[in-house]
Amino acid sequence: MVDAETGDGVSDGDQRDVVIELVDVEKRFGDAVAVDHVDIAIGRGEFFSLLGPSGCGKTTSLRMIAGFEAPTSGEIRLDGKDVSKVPPYRRNVNTVFQHYALFPHMSIFDNVAFGPRSAKTDKAVVRERVTEMLEVVRLADFAKRRPSQMSGGQQQRVALARALVNYPSALLLDEPLGALDLKLRQAMQLELKRIQREVGITFVYVTHDQEEALTMSDRIAVMNQGLVEQIGTPTEIYDAPRTVFVAGFIGQANLWPAELRSQSDGTATVAALGAALEGRALERLDGPVTLMVRPERIRVCATPEEAVAPCVKLTVSDLVFQGPVVRLAAAAPDGTEVVAHIGADQQLPLLRPGDDVWCGWDAAAASVLPGVPGLAPQRSPDDIERVFS
Repeated sequence: MVDAETGDGVSDGDQRDVVIELVDVEKRFGDAVAVDHVDIAIGRGEFFSLLGPSGCGKTTSLRMIAGFEAPTSGEIRLDGKDVSKVPPYRRNVNTVFQHYALFPHMSIFDNVAFGPRSAKTDKAVVRERVTEMLEVVRLADFAKRRPSQMSGGQQQRVALARALVNYPSALLLDEPLGALDLKLRQAMQLELKRIQREVGITFVYVTHDQEEALTMSDRIAVMNQGLVEQIGTPTEIYDAPRTVFVAGFIGQANLWPAELRSQSDGTATVAALGAALEGRALERLDGPVTLMVRPERIRVCATPEEAVAPCVKLTVSDLVFQGPVVRLAAAAPDGTEVVAHIGADQQLPLLRPGDDVWCGWDAAAASVLPGVPGLAPQRSPDDIERVFS
């Protein structure tokens, strides 16, 4: 089933099993609008990420789900019930922050057991639950240690176990990997996803890191200036962005201002780079448009005969070795910069600045988006997407 307005996939089964809903939620701090009439639905057992730059409203949205902030208008629903006015301690959700706040005087076992013990759970049940959760986070052999004897990644897993041991409806994570170094952060991304799959609990994850969101998420909501720009799977967000902001924020992208010439059957023809080019159009276009192509989808060739048609002649301006690819920057006949990633599979002669090359790409690799970079069209609340898990 496909949502008629957004084009996003919606399954009937998933619609019946929504665990968290934000319904027309607005949050104001004085005259400042932090969250602007947002509608989001998150399914049970889903790893859902709120992704966007600083100040976009993602953390405020998470805090409203947790109960630390109250919406100015709209509803926060948990398991179908409006909890907008319910205090945090009465909501069946737990939150993990960047600072883990473990009890330094307690053992790892006692840290994890703190929640069920506070709820007066039977001792045998507490031991069973804590032991099971420490197995899930792979810390069973560290139960007697103190937090000061653990690494940053291990402390994070303790915080996760403590938050999960009471089996909440959802676990809310506010940039919990931000304090870790790059290698450990990458390893913990995979660990978080593994833990989430094993326990089967909904994770709502806030981050500004695209790699984190793409690596771990089942779906992503990309936010900008309090609005939800797009909700979709990582593949949908990356390969089929619906706005110029999403295309530019997720990964690397060539964003070329273009002139719309014609449009039919999901394809638009535009004038860009001094040529007539085609791309996918996910909605009816009118006014200024942008042609988007990812650098890795561009095929660079030494002669026009080798290039994918239609092709554009370029003049090389810069070459940078980046390990698995070479980043090539070149100028089109109209002066527009084109960036391409040249992989080991592309057999090219030694290139230098000033050389001529030809580039092309499959039509399916290009998207034509409304608006131009820095001047994206404003969206009204009626345009904001409601997408069910």
